[in-house]
Amino acid sequence: MHLRPPAFAHGVISFLWALFFGLFIWIGGSALGYGSAVTFIIGAVVGFLTFLFVRVYGEEEPRRP
Repeated sequence: MHLRPPAFAHGVISFLWALFFGLFIWIGGSALGYGSAVTFIIGAVVGFLTFLFVRVYGEEEPRRP
């Protein structure tokens, strides 16, 4: 029996990466003492750019058998 991980759509994976980095920037900036609104906006922009980058460049090309 060959077990393999479930297949997730690439958009879902891109969204999870974007969510992680956006929250990381937002929580990290707030912990360092920056304003919450400023860090939220920066986190949202970084999250969006991460989503685009992973969506465009993150998928592997299928190999020919």
